[in-house]
Parts: sequence; C-alpha cells; structure tokens
Amino acid sequence: MNQSIIQVDAFTIQPFAGNPAAVCVLSSAQSTEWMQAVAREMNLSETAFLLKQGDGFNLRWFTPTTEVPLCGHATLASSHVLWSEGYLPEDQVAQFHTLSGLLTATKTGDWIELNFPVNRSEPAIAPPELQQAIGPYKLVLKNSLGYLVEVVSEEQVRLVQPDFSLLRQLPVTDVVITSQTQPGSDFDFVSRFFAPGLGIPEDPVTGAAHCVLAPFWRDRLHQDEFLAYQASQRGGVLRIRYDGGDRVLIAGQAVTVLRGELILP
Repeated sequence: MNQSIIQVDAFTIQPFAGNPAAVCVLSSAQSTEWMQAVAREMNLSETAFLLKQGDGFNLRWFTPTTEVPLCGHATLASSHVLWSEGYLPEDQVAQFHTLSGLLTATKTGDWIELNFPVNRSEPAIAPPELQQAIGPYKLVLKNSLGYLVEVVSEEQVRLVQPDFSLLRQLPVTDVVITSQTQPGSDFDFVSRFFAPGLGIPEDPVTGAAHCVLAPFWRDRLHQDEFLAYQASQRGGVLRIRYDGGDRVLIAGQAVTVLRGELILP
C-alpha cells in the first residue's frame, strides 16, 4: 500500500503563503533513514511524520538534511491534517509525543493553538561575522536555538539580505532577528529566521522561534498577548499568549495545497 502525503501552508489562510510543510500520517512504522530520504525529496523546510501512539501520535520533524527536536509550523500543519482529513474529530485535542515532550494542539474556529515549551535566552557575545552578515544590531542573546538578535528597526528586519556564507561560520545553527513594529502597525513585533546550518537559508514562518520571542517581548512590552508577523517573502501571522510560565501558546491558521501518494518500495 502506498503512503499518503499532504502539503500544507501554515500560519496563513492564503495558498502559497506562510510556511509549507509536508505531512505523512504513517500507515506503518518507517525507518529514520526512509523519513530523512522523504524529507530530502520533498525539499521543504520541514516534513512531519505521525504514527498513532496510545491516545495521541508520535511526531517527528525532518529538514532536508537533519531531524530537529521542535518545529512549530509542521506541528500546526500536522494538526490541520488530523482534523481536516478525519483522523480526529475537531473538538478533540491533538496530542503529540515528540523529542520536546508532550505537545498539544486545540482547534478554535479557523485557528489552531499550539502549547509549546518556552525557550528563554541569556546575554551573549557574538563573533564579528554576525554583524557583517546582517548589519547593525542593538542586542544579542543566546538560547537553545541559537542567537536572538534585536536589530535597529522594523525596516531592517524586512529588508535585510543576510550573507549566508558568514552565517554558516557562526558557532550556532540558527539566527532570529526581531524588532518592535512602528507606531500604528497591526502587529506588536516582526521577525525573520535564518538557519543555513540546518539546510534552511530562511524559514518563512517559525513557531519554535516564537517560543524564544514570547519571553523576550513580554519583558520589553509588558504584555501577555501579541500579534506577530514573520516578515519573510511568503510572510505569516501568529497569535502569541505567554504569561511568564514554562509554556507558550502559539496560534495560527493553515490551508491544504496538495495531496499525493509516495510510492513505497
């Protein structure tokens, strides 16, 4: 029997915007090597694999080059597939057993809210290649993803064209850049995410980055709820709720753009 695969654009309601992810709800267990090969074939920032496990699903995420411990947009896409394709009733919470522990997703209207672990940052001193790659910045912090960089303006976030050869020389794989928005904006802050060390020059919309951004902007803006925009070429919108604890709630929308079958050997 062949394996179904679905491509979903996450953190958007517009096809061909947001962040695309491929989702396989596996009919049987497959090897890590096979899953990595499929992710390489799909050539998206993430391909997600789900396998029924108890009262939920085992969930793993792969870039074209490596398995990662956490991925927001592919979890959003996976949740969307479980509900839209009839694997779960829409009023049932989706539970995922992952390398980052138990994650859950809840559907409310057109929005899906993910319950993720928060990722706090500490002060850091970055090598000179960082400023050479992205331009001037105000502050650099470090977390388990990599560097969190507050740059000088929203315009810089939107217009920067990083030198990826220099980013690959950094001692971390990921760089998140962010800025508060200009007065009158619909959004509280903007960001972009670069991960050339993981085979992803720029990730269009990154849920895991907002596990880092939530505590950062809560400390500065003194609020618990945010509307955020990831200002990649595709762009994406995220609702964030964070009360200062160990979990952050990240909500987004999603749309299916492709259904297909993988030919199993």
